[in-house]
Amino acid sequence: MTQMSKKTNAQSTKSRIYFSKETERRVFFYMTLIMLAAGIISKLF
Repeated sequence: MTQMSKKTNAQSTKSRIYFSKETERRVFFYMTLIMLAAGIISKLF
């Protein structure tokens, strides 16, 4: 599913950081899972 490559996932240019599309999608996917889990936990307690 994922391939290890030697290139970095983040590039820095003039005080801005640019991520690859794959890295950005992975970050937002995990953030969505965390928010889903937090919502379920808050409903239970």
